[in-house]
Amino acid sequence: MKGIWTYRSIWATSIPQDMVTMGEGHTPLIPARRIGKAYGIENLYFKLENTNPSGSYKDRFAAAAVSHLIHRGAKICLATSSGNTGSALAAYCARAGIPCFIVVVDGTPTAKLEQMQLYGAHTLMVKGFGLDTDITSRVFEDLRSISDAFHTEVQISAYTYSPQGMSGVETIALELAENIPGQFCHVFSPSGGGGLTLAVGKGFVKWKNHHPDFIIPRLHCVQPNGNNTIAGPLRMRKDKAEPLPGSTTKVSGLQVPGVIDGDQTLEICRTLGGDGFLVDDEMVFHLQAQLALMEGIYCEPAGAVAFAGAIQAAEEGRIAPSENVICLVTGHGFKDNGMFRRMKTVRHQYFEQMEGVSKYINQIFNNSHNNQ
Repeated sequence: MKGIWTYRSIWATSIPQDMVTMGEGHTPLIPARRIGKAYGIENLYFKLENTNPSGSYKDRFAAAAVSHLIHRGAKICLATSSGNTGSALAAYCARAGIPCFIVVVDGTPTAKLEQMQLYGAHTLMVKGFGLDTDITSRVFEDLRSISDAFHTEVQISAYTYSPQGMSGVETIALELAENIPGQFCHVFSPSGGGGLTLAVGKGFVKWKNHHPDFIIPRLHCVQPNGNNTIAGPLRMRKDKAEPLPGSTTKVSGLQVPGVIDGDQTLEICRTLGGDGFLVDDEMVFHLQAQLALMEGIYCEPAGAVAFAGAIQAAEEGRIAPSENVICLVTGHGFKDNGMFRRMKTVRHQYFEQMEGVSKYINQIFNNSHNNQ
């Protein structure tokens, strides 16, 4: 059995006989060719979670969560999502043959909703959910009542709600531990409610328990300024994460004003020598485009957040130019395709005759050559 189940003896508290899998995991860890040097990070690597079956790291969560649902005899999957969790659960529920109902964050990108629906999921949007802390809390309470009636559990990609599903996400760290270049590195992880960063930290600790000589990387938490619940308190040496009345970031997937896994995330980052970094939405959108143009990595905005944090760390002197840096690219660009609308340069032309094509190519090539 390949994928996340390769490491099941390390992360799985119990191993279902019927493991629902689509080969998730074992995603590429690639060195940057150009963009790292442009920002003063010589040894930069990207963990491409956008290459998972449904396009994000949440497939690791879904594989573990749905496998355990089947193991317990659940008849439906009930979940909440800002997009990627819903898409992953919808895909794995389709494979397992159980109905999937997903209460989605108000304002979830259309592309993510369409993907869930194509897999057969029912998407249910509640006004203010995911944006307003009080509304979000009430929705969670009501969902627990519904789940009790159907003898199932609400699937939310957070340890607070779905620890068995989140344990599957720990395999990101297990894969990195086997492939980390050199003896020491920094890992930058984007955070909304903190689950991903916490999972990576837990995974490193579990690997260390099995491999005492392993040197655990420094794990850094990166958040958009408009969702500063964990990174800011971590940076300010506070003991607890801090909830917000609402999230103002436009980076979908990281709009989580509640603490959720924040306290544990803050603690594990601090234990592993990491820090918190806050980044502007505009910088994230810019880097999303740069990753596509300079490295061929087409990611959603949240997938560029870790890199934005690494750049900030380099500018502040928190990482040396020669140190190894790994950034998690969490999801594929097709999930939130607003990047094309934000592009200032359109590279599509229409010509009446082939002669115009030749002139255009020569002009672009010469301009590019002269600017080098």
